[in-house]
Amino acid sequence: MSSLLAWLVPVALGMGLVGLCAFLWSMKNGQLEDLDGAGERVLHQPVDAPLPAAPGDDRKQ
Repeated sequence: MSSLLAWLVPVALGMGLVGLCAFLWSMKNGQLEDLDGAGERVLHQPVDAPLPAAPGDDRKQ
């Protein structure tokens, strides 16, 4: 039992350190700057227009 804990505790600490490093990297590189921007850009886009017909396409729209 103690040998299992001696293996699991360093693994858990290592995973926590990796997660902390990933979080700090994302903060440094601006990954968390604008969380609402993408959602609002979707709402404010103009209505999509139908695509133009391809050359040689004889179907009516």
